[in-house]
Amino acid sequence: MMRFDGQNPDDIAVRLAHIAWEAGRVLRGMESALVDKRIKDDGTPTTAADLAAEQLIIRRLNEAWDGVPVVAEETSSTVQTDDYFFLVDPLDGTGDFIHGTGEYSVNIALIRGNRPMAAVVAAPAMGSIWIAGERARVSALPDGQGTDFDWRDAKVRPAPEKDLVALVSRRHGDVATEACLSVLSIGTRRMTSSALKFCLIASGEADIYVRCGPTMEWDTAAGDHILTCAGGSVVGPGGTPLTYGHEDKGYRNGPFAAIGDTALAPRLDLPVSASAA
Repeated sequence: MMRFDGQNPDDIAVRLAHIAWEAGRVLRGMESALVDKRIKDDGTPTTAADLAAEQLIIRRLNEAWDGVPVVAEETSSTVQTDDYFFLVDPLDGTGDFIHGTGEYSVNIALIRGNRPMAAVVAAPAMGSIWIAGERARVSALPDGQGTDFDWRDAKVRPAPEKDLVALVSRRHGDVATEACLSVLSIGTRRMTSSALKFCLIASGEADIYVRCGPTMEWDTAAGDHILTCAGGSVVGPGGTPLTYGHEDKGYRNGPFAAIGDTALAPRLDLPVSASAA
């Protein structure tokens, strides 16, 4: 198995960007097609586009890093991890893909131990892509056949004294999340879908995203790393960072808060376990 010791995490992130961009082109090509939707056992939708993008991503990851386990939402969600492994959500925000909002993303994260070391979140319909190795960067997606990215640093903003901008899920809301937000001075609630929420905070466009409902590790790992490298953090109950590779939990996360200004962390009171869907 190819190991990653000695490899520059920023170089790995750029390689992941090209894979996510290619998967995004597949998704864009299937946007206007008749969507053959089915509901999975966990109640979430999936489409042929999810599967096509996932197959491409797994193939490209195997070509680049043969033998490294890939835990992916649609076809490989029970794969056993190793010292290094990938977490992949080929189409985060399937509901938004189906409804044509454009707020879906491709998420890929390389995990070392139990934390990410390189990641990409691409938003194909919105024309943006974020990566992180040791630093967080953002670029517009290349047009047409071009493959040149124009990377610039992504950086969080200090939290304002009042009127924080909170990102809330378009399709998921729960009482526990509202209770967490109620203790903060929220001025604006902006509805945003998928892992874009982490990236908007990483780019200084918002301050906080709280999620007490159920999520999976492939939903959060890439965005977590990008936000952390941009100067923010993603914390669970008690202010501890999220960890990854919990096969024993079916790769499910507990409650968490994504924050741009880490000074907000002590003001949060997250429940210990995720609320029901």
